[in-house]
Amino acid sequence: MTSAATLWGQTESVTPPAGPLIALLVFGIALLLVLILKLKLSAFLALLVVSVFVAATSRTVNPEAVPLTQVADTIVKSMGSALGFIATIIGIGAIFGAILEHSGGTQALANHLVRIFGPKRASWAMLLTGFIISIPVFLDVALVILAPLLFALARDTKRPFLHFGLPLVAGMAVTHAFVPPTPGPVAVAYLLGVNLGWVILFGVMVGLPTAILCGPWLCVKLSKGVEINLPPAPLIEEEEQVALPSFGFILFLIALPIALILANTIVEQWIAAGLPEGLTRDERGTQLAATLAAASPVVQFITFIGHPVMALLFSTIFALYFLGTKRGVDRETLLEISTKALGPAGIIILITGAGGVFKGVLAATGITDAMEEIFRDSGISVLLLAWVFATLIRVAQGSATVAMLTAAGLMGNFVDGMSQPQLALITVAIAAGATGFSHVNDSGFWMISRYFQMSEAQTLRTWGVISTLISLIGFSIAMVFWQFVG
Repeated sequence: MTSAATLWGQTESVTPPAGPLIALLVFGIALLLVLILKLKLSAFLALLVVSVFVAATSRTVNPEAVPLTQVADTIVKSMGSALGFIATIIGIGAIFGAILEHSGGTQALANHLVRIFGPKRASWAMLLTGFIISIPVFLDVALVILAPLLFALARDTKRPFLHFGLPLVAGMAVTHAFVPPTPGPVAVAYLLGVNLGWVILFGVMVGLPTAILCGPWLCVKLSKGVEINLPPAPLIEEEEQVALPSFGFILFLIALPIALILANTIVEQWIAAGLPEGLTRDERGTQLAATLAAASPVVQFITFIGHPVMALLFSTIFALYFLGTKRGVDRETLLEISTKALGPAGIIILITGAGGVFKGVLAATGITDAMEEIFRDSGISVLLLAWVFATLIRVAQGSATVAMLTAAGLMGNFVDGMSQPQLALITVAIAAGATGFSHVNDSGFWMISRYFQMSEAQTLRTWGVISTLISLIGFSIAMVFWQFVG
């Protein structure tokens, strides 16, 4: 265990005062809630303010914490270390999703799946559409794009609108939380030090059955008695038909970066299996990098192309050419698409960076050491602890992203020495906790309420229940896998 004293160059290791430090943490989280919920401060500024407050006051309860003169440097270093990887992934992913949306790829995917499943099973088509399309496209954007299709399905099949709408958002919510390269799991994976390939693997293995169990069967039952007034016919008439990309090509584009990342993970795991036992995490990483650098050209190429940054970059360039330039989209339009995509991505990047600052402050003040001391002999599973942290913060302040980042920071020392599969499952558990219990302090709650034209009570008894079950079922499945890798 690395104490705050060690972090600041002091050789003597002093056990941090756990009680006062935990009290400081609790006060800091309470302050975070006040800033976000009462004062309506943005999550980015709120996380920074709380991080500064905790760091600046930590020496009153822990003499070995970060000195007041080093608080600003801690903030800057933590922000920089967090954003190097995360900002690149989120920025490239945003452009990738934007060109996919602009080309009509989202509609092509949904339309083709509806044709495959047929009118009677269109709700399953919507579940699968949501699960796939939320990998590259932000959830709110996908919902806006597909809302007219939902209304058209309800009108044409004479079935309740929620039979299609709820499965769609259930599928989107699962993938958005569990499967990279969406921002939440990417950020948590980076903060915990886990390979994205493992997170993708377990994210799909946990997320797909979770989506199925929370899909059409459950949605139909929850929607009973909830009447939705469809908009007037002119608003749901089909738009002028344009040539959409092929279903197979869109599916290939979405799967391409995932397949490349997984291939890289397999190669790294194969190489890592031959390394000596007993190495520390840093030593193992250094030796793995050296071994890969001296490996065959094929291994080096797979490692190069399969790095998450390279996999997403090449897939995005591929998409820009085949969905843009080759389809007659001029360069100015492609530039505009890319620029607009970076707007919402920038907000997420800054919030993610602030989450990295919070994690750095927790380590520099000794709070992560104090938490490890308190929970070390509690008998509570690390996986359960990760889910509980994320759930409590999610229920209190509403934002899934803030809940995931804060929980990842709180896990700090609990993940030292764990294997990559274990870290991936902890990432999934955090994602599950941050997805559930959606209510009136969640922006997603109001987005679904508005687009589905439901009252607050109707949204709580439908989407609120579904999000909660996604959290509970996702965590339960992760716990089953934990028995094999934990």
